[in-house]
Amino acid sequence: MEEGHFENLPGKGKPLNLHTNPHADPAEDTLYRILNKNGFAPEWVELNKEIRNKAKEWRVSLKKAWTMKLKEDQSGWEERSDLLKKELKQINNMVFRYNLIVPFGRQMFGLKWEKEIDGLKE
Repeated sequence: MEEGHFENLPGKGKPLNLHTNPHADPAEDTLYRILNKNGFAPEWVELNKEIRNKAKEWRVSLKKAWTMKLKEDQSGWEERSDLLKKELKQINNMVFRYNLIVPFGRQMFGLKWEKEIDGLKE
């Protein structure tokens, strides 16, 4: 750079083209662009949205059940926690499926019961 070798490069002073991903497979990039222009998204994008929405709803239900437990209504905690654990398993199954179809580097972690409970205790 100090010697000026980078001064006459093509595109100097022009904005970058951010509409394409130089690291993506050109065929996939073209496919995603066509889908996007027609109002569609790849399956993994839609699945990501669904997982995040379900996880958010699940956390609201968990917080509500935990609050009821703390208010001395522990009689129904076992039943509520069993139901929440089943829902958690369904969400984690979706995460597993998502991780199989998503492009490399975009995988996500599943939810862990103990970690979620620890978060409520704090």
